[in-house]
Amino acid sequence: MAEVSASMAARELLRRRRARRSLVDYSQAITIPGAPASDNPDEWLFTPIETQVAKHHIVMMTAIERCIRADYGRLMIFAPPGAAKSSFVSVVGTTWAMGRFPGLQVLMTSYASTPIIRHSRRARQVAASEQFKTIWDPQTSLRESNHASDDWALSNGSTMYAAGLLGGITSARCGLGVIDDPVAGREEADSATIRQKTRVAYEDDFLTRLTPKASILFVQTRWHTDDLAGSILPEHYKGESGPVKCRDGQVWEVLNIPACCEREDDPVGREIGTYLWPEWFTQQHWDIYRNNRRTWSSLCQQRPQPDKGVMFLTSYWRQYQIIGDEVVLYRPEGPLRIKRQRLEVFLIADTALKAKQQNDPSVIAAWGKVPQTKELVLLHLWRGRIESPYLEDILDAMIETWRPNYVGIEDKASGTHLLQQFRRKGMPLRAMKADTDKVTRAQPAVTLAENGMIYLPRAAPWLEDYMAELANFPNGKHDDQVDVTSYAAIAVQQWSLEKATIVNSADLSGGIGIRRRMKKRMKKRMRT
Repeated sequence: MAEVSASMAARELLRRRRARRSLVDYSQAITIPGAPASDNPDEWLFTPIETQVAKHHIVMMTAIERCIRADYGRLMIFAPPGAAKSSFVSVVGTTWAMGRFPGLQVLMTSYASTPIIRHSRRARQVAASEQFKTIWDPQTSLRESNHASDDWALSNGSTMYAAGLLGGITSARCGLGVIDDPVAGREEADSATIRQKTRVAYEDDFLTRLTPKASILFVQTRWHTDDLAGSILPEHYKGESGPVKCRDGQVWEVLNIPACCEREDDPVGREIGTYLWPEWFTQQHWDIYRNNRRTWSSLCQQRPQPDKGVMFLTSYWRQYQIIGDEVVLYRPEGPLRIKRQRLEVFLIADTALKAKQQNDPSVIAAWGKVPQTKELVLLHLWRGRIESPYLEDILDAMIETWRPNYVGIEDKASGTHLLQQFRRKGMPLRAMKADTDKVTRAQPAVTLAENGMIYLPRAAPWLEDYMAELANFPNGKHDDQVDVTSYAAIAVQQWSLEKATIVNSADLSGGIGIRRRMKKRMKKRMRT
């Protein structure tokens, strides 16, 4: 037998103490099972996960431990497929809890029995390992009499039971309930019947199995605005992480980790535009999903949007294209070609209170009205968070590019300052007042869109985000692009326009000329 040095013994003792004390340290002290070692569904062995623990895993495990330790702990984790959320919730988290709290009853469930039993098998492999035995009290080990993959126990009295959510779980009780992905796929997510059955099973089968002070770990990829998580979250949840008062009356801790960071308060501490787990996921991996607007928004970014829209249905929009000096409007009866110079052009500016991440961004949209009709063509859209002096430069550049008949600016926040500045320059202005709620204000735009009278470009860098926001309205995170659309619809009904000439020969839907002018003006301002 090999002799163990004092330093080796000290390190081993420290490993065990840390693993017992912290879930993060525990994850470093065990081998985490990954893929099955064979095709045999009864095989207990899984090959180890080969990737390193990433920062978002540490953030997850910290929240998981906090939930497990709390009385009536409630935690929701949203992350893209492949982020290893199931590994750290259903395998690492559950086995640590079973060892740390003797006699703990764990119930794990999913959309069906097969996936959750697989996670139960992985957890059982951890519990059967020598690493696990050395961490806890010598009496804590897998009971040799337990061979069922869905129902097993430790010698310290902790138990594990795994079953499909819709398959009936009325025979189990638990002090820790785990819901690991209650949605099977797109077909089930889009089925109102399946969503209702899942909700009923959660309320009548799962929740009634909880013992007093029991905690719930809920992990999923978002599929639908009304999936199980969506039915619990507040109606106007906007993707924030942290404590959230939900419709079930409970305060849930929410950990929302999108593929690409969109918020300054990102729970992983990423900068906006930074992708998740770059050591593992390449840029090419995410590019596969970006072209599918719904997949990217829901499964990757964890902000599901309606397939058809709520007020602005996706089927409402018509398309246009710039070909030479003509604007081609694609109508059901056939394309209509009109000269670009005949479009009656105006700008609409909706400004933010301050250039902060939690506020809506500022938006400036260039609209063209088709002569002798109320049809609208969205020529270009700028959107961003920027301080008032720089916003003035951007609006100035857009005016120079589009030569509009007038500019409509919402008379609030930095918009009031812009109105004052551009009046001095002699620019025809319209001060827009937000004298009704946003839903009422959007009704004229909804009517125009429903009648096929709003045209969007076939391709533009801002198009996907614009359509997603309008599809989600009034339940989405932002409504600034909705506002510029609402004001544009009001404009064509209430304000007279004279013909305006578009002087920029750049691609109108791409805004090349605008970007060049903005860059020059920003450099000039920075020098001064």
